[in-house]
Amino acid sequence: MTTIRIYVTYKPSVFDPQGAAITNSVNSLGHDEVKKIVVGKFFDVTVDEDDLDKVKADVKDIAESLLVNFNMETYKIKVLEENA
Repeated sequence: MTTIRIYVTYKPSVFDPQGAAITNSVNSLGHDEVKKIVVGKFFDVTVDEDDLDKVKADVKDIAESLLVNFNMETYKIKVLEENA
């Protein structure tokens, strides 16, 4: 089995209201060194398949077909566990 994490965040050109609010709150706590916080979401997908190339292709298809709104978001994937 292989577990892949899909990270989804706003594109840099899209305003992130949660990230801005959290950044402002952190700054108000006195942490002026923090310039930007980005809020996103992630999905852990566990696949019963040992061929890593096939797993990545399947997860890419899932992300692009269902999980990511390409008008506003971007994504990346990371292998968490392989053949676990």
